[in-house]
Amino acid sequence: MKKKLCAYSVFCALGLAAASSHAQSNVTIYGDIDQYIGYIKSAGGHSIVGLNDGAILRSRLGFRGVEDLGGGLQAKFNLEQGLAADSGTAADSSRLFDRQAWVGLGTANLGEFRLGRQNTEIFFIGGAIDYTERTTFGSIINTFGVPSRYDNDISYKSPRIAGFQFSAHYALKETTTEAAGQRGVGQLALDYSNGPWRFGYAGLAAKPASTAKFDNAVQYHNLYANWDYGKGKVYLAYVRSNNITGNGAGGVTANSNGLTAGTILSNVSIPNNSFNGNDPNVQRFYNVYQISADYRVTPQLRVGALWGTMIDTSGGDAGAHGGNVGAYYDLSKRTTLYGFANWMKNQPNAGFRFSGSAGPSANLAGADINGRNLTGLQAGILHRF
Repeated sequence: MKKKLCAYSVFCALGLAAASSHAQSNVTIYGDIDQYIGYIKSAGGHSIVGLNDGAILRSRLGFRGVEDLGGGLQAKFNLEQGLAADSGTAADSSRLFDRQAWVGLGTANLGEFRLGRQNTEIFFIGGAIDYTERTTFGSIINTFGVPSRYDNDISYKSPRIAGFQFSAHYALKETTTEAAGQRGVGQLALDYSNGPWRFGYAGLAAKPASTAKFDNAVQYHNLYANWDYGKGKVYLAYVRSNNITGNGAGGVTANSNGLTAGTILSNVSIPNNSFNGNDPNVQRFYNVYQISADYRVTPQLRVGALWGTMIDTSGGDAGAHGGNVGAYYDLSKRTTLYGFANWMKNQPNAGFRFSGSAGPSANLAGADINGRNLTGLQAGILHRF
């Protein structure tokens, strides 16, 4: 009987300890499923229709947790995996958590430190760039390519003071050449938010391999501003970059002159967060300008439009311009119907193509996009959980 009472006491003690621990920390399972029917037509005559993943948000499954450590200190983590819901496969079969995998410490007064695979500050400001959060077919900034996340990343984000918030990242190369001058990916950002106004800067830079033929650092600089006028917002955005990369589906396709040939520094990380520096396109800078606005017709219905242009500053006729009109209809707080009509014109030596939050599995390439006008339609449903 004493043994039974002892065992019961231990069981109760463990239960109380678990309950106490649960009261101080929590883990949330979250995610979304975003599926749309996409239609893309080239002025060359070919077209394609597909069921694609992620017009607005890449489908994903995530786990995040917070533990209160006392004295205002919190431990945090986030694990997030991208999904291709149209096929049921992982977005990146080489990674278990391809979107995020980090742990950190944060306080209200001193800010937050994180370690691991993280989204870039450029990715975080998507909602300040245009009414589509910079992810649809029609967003020229999205078509050019958006640095999204890197491995081995150390970051700090300050508390917001007088409307300002500062962030810094450094993604380690983890090679012996780092000490000899070759660098990983560095980021800086400053965001200001006050009432109806928000503006700021987010950017990154990375040096090439020590054996590079071209020693130009890859750069991506993004300035943005928006104004909430009550029934909607007006957005302005500017990007200057020499990272002629395109989107998750391949984006820029090689042309006869080879001037827009593909990725220089990956937007989602490559081994050692570096690039070889042998692509001459690293010497070519683009200026990308975009304006956008939306209007809330009813509490459920929001409409918007955007226009943008990317200018090849080398004068090589390898830019593009275009835009879209679209609408969101909220069936609930978690479920949204959406539709967009998009258009883009490539200059003679450009081969940019449409992308969403994820690269569409059904897309055009080669002669169908090089120097071509493209039109695209998207209609889908987004559910968050």
